[in-house]
Amino acid sequence: MRARAWIFDLDGTLTVASHDFAAMKRSLGLPVDQPILEGLAPWSPADRAEAFARIEAWEWDHAATARPAPGAHALLDALRDDGAVLGIVTRNLAPIAWHTLEVIGLQRWFDRTHVLGRTCAAPKPAGDGLRRLLDRWGHAPADAVMVGDGLHDVGAGRAAGVTTVLVRDAVPPTWHGAEVGWDHHHRDLHGVLDAWVAAGRPA
Repeated sequence: MRARAWIFDLDGTLTVASHDFAAMKRSLGLPVDQPILEGLAPWSPADRAEAFARIEAWEWDHAATARPAPGAHALLDALRDDGAVLGIVTRNLAPIAWHTLEVIGLQRWFDRTHVLGRTCAAPKPAGDGLRRLLDRWGHAPADAVMVGDGLHDVGAGRAAGVTTVLVRDAVPPTWHGAEVGWDHHHRDLHGVLDAWVAAGRPA
């Protein structure tokens, strides 16, 4: 918890969750239990492009009304004041992610080149985006943390070999039997900050 490199998911982690993914999947004709990106993978290029145009418009709409998650400002402030480097890996598009940060007032804690979206690297749960940031920063996985609200975030952290922090109020019962587990669970970012403070300064 006193790592020097911190990588965050964005939507639902640094923002208050607002995306109705189930409704979007139904509108696209995808099974509700199938992730959108994976569900669209076998579609024809034309159908996939049309679907992504709809998804992108939907994502921009949500970015315009995004709200910061409770505790986000305090946690990012503490980490940067302590010298940690911060990044974001999201399944959203990088330009939309950056606009979201501007809307919620968190952009000042991030370098824009450290905000990676689904077209910057293989999307989570692949660990490619995390590894790319760590290589850029010169940090080893042992000195990094991935913070997110979903199993894709945990899976990406595991794939990259970093410590994983799941942040959500309630963990679905089915997740406890998931193949991919997490190292720490906190109800919100206030809890992450409290654990970081309790862990003390790194050697």
